[in-house]
Amino acid sequence: MVNQFEIESPYQPTGDQPEAIRQLVEGVQQGLPAQTLLGVTGSGKTYTIANVIARLNRPTLILSHNKTLAAQLYSEMKGFFPHNAVEYFVSYYDYYQPEAYIPSTDTYIEKDLSINEEIDRLRLSATAALLSGRKDVVVVSSVSCLYGIGNPQDFSRTCFTVRRGEEMPMDMLLKQLVDAQYIRNDIDLARGKFRVKGDTVDVSLAYADEIVRIEFFGNEVDCISVRDVRDTQRAEQFDTINIYPATIFTTSPERIASAIEQIRLDLANQVMHFQEIGEPLYAKRIEERVKYDLEMIQELG
Repeated sequence: MVNQFEIESPYQPTGDQPEAIRQLVEGVQQGLPAQTLLGVTGSGKTYTIANVIARLNRPTLILSHNKTLAAQLYSEMKGFFPHNAVEYFVSYYDYYQPEAYIPSTDTYIEKDLSINEEIDRLRLSATAALLSGRKDVVVVSSVSCLYGIGNPQDFSRTCFTVRRGEEMPMDMLLKQLVDAQYIRNDIDLARGKFRVKGDTVDVSLAYADEIVRIEFFGNEVDCISVRDVRDTQRAEQFDTINIYPATIFTTSPERIASAIEQIRLDLANQVMHFQEIGEPLYAKRIEERVKYDLEMIQELG
Protein backbone atom coordinates (compact mmCIF):
# COMPACT_ATOMS: atom_id res chain seq x y z
CA MET A 1 0.00 0.00 0.00
CA VAL A 2 1.35 3.43 -0.99
CA ASN A 3 1.43 5.87 1.93
CA GLN A 4 3.88 8.51 0.68
CA PHE A 5 3.03 11.37 -1.66
CA GLU A 6 5.32 11.51 -4.68
CA ILE A 7 5.27 14.57 -6.95
CA GLU A 8 5.97 14.08 -10.63
CA SER A 9 6.83 17.33 -12.40
CA PRO A 10 9.53 18.52 -14.82
CA TYR A 11 9.83 21.68 -12.71
CA GLN A 12 11.32 22.57 -9.35
CA PRO A 13 10.05 25.29 -6.99
CA THR A 14 11.58 28.64 -8.01
CA GLY A 15 11.26 32.32 -7.16
CA ASP A 16 9.01 32.90 -4.16
CA GLN A 17 7.72 29.31 -4.18
CA PRO A 18 10.35 27.69 -1.89
CA GLU A 19 9.79 30.29 0.82
CA ALA A 20 6.00 30.05 0.45
CA ILE A 21 6.17 26.25 0.74
CA ARG A 22 8.36 26.50 3.85
CA GLN A 23 6.08 29.00 5.59
CA LEU A 24 2.90 27.09 4.75
CA VAL A 25 4.35 23.79 6.01
CA GLU A 26 5.56 25.42 9.23
CA GLY A 27 2.18 27.08 9.73
CA VAL A 28 0.36 23.76 9.52
CA GLN A 29 2.83 22.09 11.85
CA GLN A 30 2.40 24.93 14.34
CA GLY A 31 -1.37 24.49 14.27
CA LEU A 32 -2.33 27.78 12.61
CA PRO A 33 -6.10 27.70 11.94
CA ALA A 34 -5.80 29.43 8.55
CA GLN A 35 -3.23 30.63 6.04
CA THR A 36 -3.55 32.45 2.71
CA LEU A 37 -1.41 31.92 -0.37
CA LEU A 38 -1.46 34.98 -2.62
CA GLY A 39 -0.52 35.01 -6.30
CA VAL A 40 -1.69 36.11 -9.72
CA THR A 41 -3.15 33.66 -12.23
CA GLY A 42 -0.42 31.41 -13.62
CA SER A 43 2.03 31.98 -10.76
CA GLY A 44 2.09 28.30 -9.77
CA LYS A 45 -0.14 28.32 -6.68
CA THR A 46 -1.47 24.80 -7.37
CA TYR A 47 2.07 23.46 -7.76
CA THR A 48 3.07 25.22 -4.52
CA ILE A 49 0.18 23.60 -2.64
CA ALA A 50 1.06 20.22 -4.16
CA ASN A 51 4.54 20.56 -2.66
CA VAL A 52 3.03 21.48 0.71
CA ILE A 53 0.84 18.36 0.57
CA ALA A 54 3.83 16.18 -0.31
CA ARG A 55 5.96 17.54 2.53
CA LEU A 56 3.23 17.25 5.15
CA ASN A 57 2.21 13.80 3.84
CA ARG A 58 -1.31 14.01 5.21
CA PRO A 59 -4.71 13.19 3.68
CA THR A 60 -5.93 16.46 2.17
CA LEU A 61 -9.29 17.98 1.27
CA ILE A 62 -9.27 20.66 -1.44
CA LEU A 63 -12.57 22.54 -1.37
CA SER A 64 -13.72 24.52 -4.41
CA HIS A 65 -16.74 26.80 -4.76
CA ASN A 66 -17.94 25.23 -8.02
CA LYS A 67 -17.68 22.05 -10.10
CA THR A 68 -15.75 23.66 -12.95
CA LEU A 69 -12.85 24.79 -10.78
CA ALA A 70 -12.98 21.50 -8.84
CA ALA A 71 -12.59 19.56 -12.11
CA GLN A 72 -9.61 21.71 -13.11
CA LEU A 73 -7.89 21.24 -9.73
CA TYR A 74 -8.62 17.50 -9.85
CA SER A 75 -6.95 17.22 -13.25
CA GLU A 76 -3.90 19.19 -12.10
CA MET A 77 -3.50 17.22 -8.87
CA LYS A 78 -3.83 13.92 -10.77
CA GLY A 79 -0.95 15.10 -12.91
CA PHE A 80 1.23 15.98 -9.92
CA PHE A 81 0.39 12.78 -7.98
CA PRO A 82 -0.12 10.01 -10.59
CA HIS A 83 0.80 7.23 -8.12
CA ASN A 84 -1.37 8.48 -5.26
CA ALA A 85 -5.10 8.48 -4.60
CA VAL A 86 -6.37 11.76 -6.03
CA GLU A 87 -10.17 11.67 -5.86
CA TYR A 88 -13.10 13.80 -7.04
CA PHE A 89 -16.22 14.36 -4.92
CA VAL A 90 -18.95 16.68 -6.22
CA SER A 91 -22.73 16.51 -6.49
CA TYR A 92 -23.80 13.73 -8.84
CA TYR A 93 -27.05 15.38 -9.93
CA ASP A 94 -27.19 16.60 -13.51
CA TYR A 95 -30.77 17.70 -12.80
CA TYR A 96 -32.85 17.80 -9.62
CA GLN A 97 -36.48 18.82 -9.11
CA PRO A 98 -37.66 18.42 -5.49
CA GLU A 99 -41.10 17.07 -4.75
CA ALA A 100 -43.84 19.63 -4.11
CA TYR A 101 -47.45 19.69 -2.96
CA ILE A 102 -50.08 22.33 -3.75
CA PRO A 103 -52.87 21.89 -1.16
CA SER A 104 -55.32 24.31 -2.85
CA THR A 105 -55.66 21.93 -5.81
CA ASP A 106 -54.50 18.73 -4.05
CA THR A 107 -51.71 18.49 -6.62
CA TYR A 108 -48.61 16.43 -5.90
CA ILE A 109 -45.51 16.95 -8.07
CA GLU A 110 -43.12 14.02 -7.88
CA LYS A 111 -39.42 14.42 -7.39
CA ASP A 112 -37.45 14.19 -10.62
CA LEU A 113 -33.72 13.81 -10.97
CA SER A 114 -30.91 12.68 -13.21
CA ILE A 115 -27.77 11.15 -11.71
CA ASN A 116 -24.42 11.29 -13.48
CA GLU A 117 -23.12 7.71 -13.27
CA GLU A 118 -19.47 8.65 -13.78
CA ILE A 119 -19.55 11.23 -10.97
CA ASP A 120 -21.31 8.69 -8.75
CA ARG A 121 -18.42 6.27 -9.41
CA LEU A 122 -15.87 8.94 -8.54
CA ARG A 123 -17.69 9.75 -5.29
CA LEU A 124 -17.61 6.08 -4.32
CA SER A 125 -13.94 5.89 -5.27
CA ALA A 126 -13.20 8.83 -2.93
CA THR A 127 -15.08 7.18 -0.08
CA ALA A 128 -13.33 3.85 -0.62
CA ALA A 129 -9.91 5.54 -0.71
CA LEU A 130 -10.54 7.36 2.56
CA LEU A 131 -11.63 4.15 4.29
CA SER A 132 -8.90 1.97 2.80
CA GLY A 133 -6.35 2.98 5.44
CA ARG A 134 -3.94 4.64 3.02
CA LYS A 135 -2.63 8.10 3.92
CA ASP A 136 -1.77 9.44 0.46
CA VAL A 137 -5.29 10.65 -0.38
CA VAL A 138 -6.25 14.00 -1.88
CA VAL A 139 -9.96 14.68 -2.31
CA VAL A 140 -10.91 17.58 -4.56
CA SER A 141 -14.49 18.56 -3.79
CA SER A 142 -17.20 21.15 -4.09
CA VAL A 143 -19.46 22.06 -1.17
CA SER A 144 -21.14 18.69 -1.79
CA CYS A 145 -18.74 17.22 0.77
CA LEU A 146 -20.46 19.21 3.53
CA TYR A 147 -23.68 17.20 3.28
CA GLY A 148 -24.38 13.89 5.00
CA ILE A 149 -23.57 10.75 3.02
CA GLY A 150 -24.51 8.06 5.51
CA ASN A 151 -22.73 6.55 8.48
CA PRO A 152 -18.99 5.80 7.90
CA GLN A 153 -19.15 2.93 10.40
CA ASP A 154 -21.97 1.27 8.47
CA PHE A 155 -20.06 1.74 5.22
CA SER A 156 -16.93 0.18 6.76
CA ARG A 157 -18.87 -2.77 8.18
CA THR A 158 -20.19 -3.56 4.70
CA CYS A 159 -16.69 -3.72 3.21
CA PHE A 160 -15.15 -7.17 3.06
CA THR A 161 -11.94 -8.88 1.97
CA VAL A 162 -11.55 -11.96 -0.22
CA ARG A 163 -8.32 -13.97 0.06
CA ARG A 164 -6.99 -16.63 -2.28
CA GLY A 165 -6.88 -20.02 -0.58
CA GLU A 166 -9.44 -19.22 2.15
CA GLU A 167 -12.45 -21.39 2.84
CA MET A 168 -15.53 -19.43 1.79
CA PRO A 169 -18.67 -21.02 0.38
CA MET A 170 -19.87 -19.19 -2.70
CA ASP A 171 -23.23 -18.51 -1.04
CA MET A 172 -21.42 -16.55 1.67
CA LEU A 173 -19.69 -14.37 -0.94
CA LEU A 174 -23.00 -13.76 -2.72
CA LYS A 175 -24.65 -12.73 0.57
CA GLN A 176 -21.81 -10.29 1.29
CA LEU A 177 -22.20 -8.77 -2.17
CA VAL A 178 -25.95 -8.33 -1.68
CA ASP A 179 -25.36 -6.77 1.76
CA ALA A 180 -22.94 -4.36 0.05
CA GLN A 181 -25.81 -3.32 -2.29
CA TYR A 182 -24.51 -5.13 -5.39
CA ILE A 183 -27.26 -6.52 -7.65
CA ARG A 184 -27.11 -9.88 -9.35
CA ASN A 185 -27.51 -9.77 -13.12
CA ASP A 186 -26.18 -12.75 -15.04
CA ILE A 187 -26.82 -11.07 -18.42
CA ASP A 188 -25.74 -7.43 -18.16
CA LEU A 189 -22.64 -6.96 -16.01
CA ALA A 190 -22.97 -3.21 -15.51
CA ARG A 191 -21.39 -1.12 -12.76
CA GLY A 192 -22.51 -2.20 -9.30
CA LYS A 193 -23.68 -5.63 -10.47
CA PHE A 194 -22.36 -9.21 -10.29
CA ARG A 195 -22.96 -12.45 -12.17
CA VAL A 196 -22.45 -16.12 -11.44
CA LYS A 197 -21.31 -18.70 -13.99
CA GLY A 198 -20.55 -22.11 -12.57
CA ASP A 199 -17.73 -21.73 -10.02
CA THR A 200 -16.95 -18.16 -11.11
CA VAL A 201 -18.29 -14.86 -9.73
CA ASP A 202 -17.68 -11.64 -11.67
CA VAL A 203 -18.15 -8.34 -9.84
CA SER A 204 -18.29 -5.03 -11.70
CA LEU A 205 -17.00 -2.63 -9.05
CA ALA A 206 -19.15 0.43 -8.39
CA TYR A 207 -16.15 2.65 -7.62
CA ALA A 208 -13.67 1.66 -10.36
CA ASP A 209 -13.64 0.72 -14.04
CA GLU A 210 -12.69 -2.83 -13.11
CA ILE A 211 -14.21 -6.29 -12.98
CA VAL A 212 -13.14 -8.63 -10.20
CA ARG A 213 -13.28 -12.35 -11.03
CA ILE A 214 -13.35 -14.75 -8.09
CA GLU A 215 -12.99 -18.44 -9.00
CA PHE A 216 -13.82 -21.25 -6.61
CA PHE A 217 -12.61 -24.81 -6.25
CA GLY A 218 -15.28 -26.34 -4.08
CA ASN A 219 -15.59 -24.03 -1.08
CA GLU A 220 -12.11 -22.58 -1.52
CA VAL A 221 -11.24 -19.32 -3.27
CA ASP A 222 -8.93 -20.62 -6.00
CA CYS A 223 -8.12 -17.46 -7.98
CA ILE A 224 -8.69 -13.70 -7.81
CA SER A 225 -8.13 -11.57 -10.90
CA VAL A 226 -8.94 -8.01 -11.90
CA ARG A 227 -9.75 -6.87 -15.43
CA ASP A 228 -10.21 -3.39 -16.83
CA VAL A 229 -13.73 -2.98 -18.24
CA ARG A 230 -12.20 -1.52 -21.43
CA ASP A 231 -9.86 -4.48 -21.92
CA THR A 232 -11.27 -7.60 -20.32
CA GLN A 233 -8.65 -9.84 -21.95
CA ARG A 234 -5.82 -8.54 -19.74
CA ALA A 235 -6.01 -9.66 -16.13
CA GLU A 236 -3.86 -9.10 -13.07
CA GLN A 237 -3.74 -11.75 -10.34
CA PHE A 238 -4.13 -10.86 -6.65
CA ASP A 239 -3.83 -12.81 -3.40
CA THR A 240 -6.32 -10.53 -1.61
CA ILE A 241 -8.80 -7.89 -2.64
CA ASN A 242 -11.05 -5.50 -0.73
CA ILE A 243 -14.57 -4.95 -2.03
CA TYR A 244 -16.36 -1.75 -0.99
CA PRO A 245 -20.13 -1.11 -1.11
CA ALA A 246 -21.92 -0.20 -4.32
CA THR A 247 -23.47 2.86 -2.72
CA ILE A 248 -22.49 5.44 -0.13
CA PHE A 249 -25.92 5.17 1.48
CA THR A 250 -25.59 1.84 3.23
CA THR A 251 -26.74 0.98 6.74
CA SER A 252 -27.47 -1.94 9.05
CA PRO A 253 -30.86 -3.73 9.33
CA GLU A 254 -31.02 -2.70 13.01
CA ARG A 255 -30.61 0.97 12.16
CA ILE A 256 -33.28 0.69 9.43
CA ALA A 257 -35.75 -0.94 11.84
CA SER A 258 -35.12 1.73 14.46
CA ALA A 259 -35.54 4.53 11.92
CA ILE A 260 -38.80 3.07 10.59
CA GLU A 261 -40.26 2.88 14.08
CA GLN A 262 -39.31 6.49 14.80
CA ILE A 263 -40.76 7.66 11.46
CA ARG A 264 -44.07 5.95 12.29
CA LEU A 265 -44.23 7.72 15.65
CA ASP A 266 -43.40 11.09 14.05
CA LEU A 267 -45.99 10.47 11.33
CA ALA A 268 -48.75 9.76 13.86
CA ASN A 269 -47.95 12.99 15.72
CA GLN A 270 -47.88 15.06 12.52
CA VAL A 271 -51.16 13.61 11.21
CA MET A 272 -52.78 14.39 14.57
CA HIS A 273 -51.39 17.94 14.43
CA PHE A 274 -52.88 18.61 10.97
CA GLN A 275 -56.24 17.20 12.04
CA GLU A 276 -56.31 19.37 15.17
CA ILE A 277 -55.65 22.58 13.20
CA GLY A 278 -58.34 21.74 10.64
CA GLU A 279 -56.16 20.65 7.73
CA PRO A 280 -57.44 17.15 6.83
CA LEU A 281 -56.02 17.40 3.31
CA TYR A 282 -52.50 17.94 4.68
CA ALA A 283 -52.99 15.01 7.06
CA LYS A 284 -54.18 12.70 4.30
CA ARG A 285 -51.37 13.65 1.91
CA ILE A 286 -48.52 13.26 4.40
CA GLU A 287 -49.90 9.94 5.67
CA GLU A 288 -50.14 8.51 2.15
CA ARG A 289 -46.71 9.75 1.14
CA VAL A 290 -44.83 8.59 4.24
CA LYS A 291 -46.48 5.16 4.26
CA TYR A 292 -45.49 4.70 0.62
CA ASP A 293 -41.88 5.67 1.44
CA LEU A 294 -41.82 3.26 4.39
CA GLU A 295 -43.03 0.42 2.19
CA MET A 296 -40.23 1.18 -0.28
CA ILE A 297 -37.62 1.24 2.49
CA GLN A 298 -38.81 -2.11 3.85
CA GLU A 299 -38.86 -3.67 0.39
CA LEU A 300 -35.32 -2.50 -0.43
CA GLY A 301 -34.01 -3.34 3.03
